[in-house]
Amino acid sequence: MGARLLLGLLLLVPLAADAQRLDEVPLEDILQVLVLDREIFAIDAVGGGQLALRLEIGEQVLFARTRGRVGVVLTDRRVLAVTNRSAAWQQERYRAAEVPQTEALLGDRVALVTTSQRVLGFDGGSGNLIAADIGPREVLTASAVGGNVVAVVTSRRALGLSPRAGGFFPIAIQLGERIESVTADSNFATVVTSRRILVFQAPSGAWVERRLNLD
Repeated sequence: MGARLLLGLLLLVPLAADAQRLDEVPLEDILQVLVLDREIFAIDAVGGGQLALRLEIGEQVLFARTRGRVGVVLTDRRVLAVTNRSAAWQQERYRAAEVPQTEALLGDRVALVTTSQRVLGFDGGSGNLIAADIGPREVLTASAVGGNVVAVVTSRRALGLSPRAGGFFPIAIQLGERIESVTADSNFATVVTSRRILVFQAPSGAWVERRLNLD
């Protein structure tokens, strides 16, 4: 069966209602990603649209997955991301020294890809891929993804990302501060250290800090 015929049959499926609020979770899966021949298709089950992206000569797909409103495809050359409302695929090419990744973490409206050099977050609200460099002496220690929130912790800082506020939002990790746990729920990410509880709030894009009583 040809790629165009298969897509035509898929779009005959009844469309879902798009009635959930931006911060509401969980979401039904309303986006489908298909790799057919040498093209990648993102199919929107709400509006019925589709976005196509052609693979480069020799480019290999290593990972493809959707959840809720977002989809991520990893190839041996680039990170590709899309939402059901995207006008085009977002892409970020690997640098010369970066190793291609074979896994991404997806929430309902966010996604995360980490390498030895960068943290790549996908904000499903704006539909943008956002990159944060990891410094030469900075070490990635933990990460977690919830429905609407991403948290990444390094030896120097914690980074939060949500679809409600664009960009990564950092908070410093203090010298000698030990990371105990990193978790993510629907709209909150929590980092527990040996000194503090740090909570990233997806609706506001802000970190809230509470110091522990160490007496």
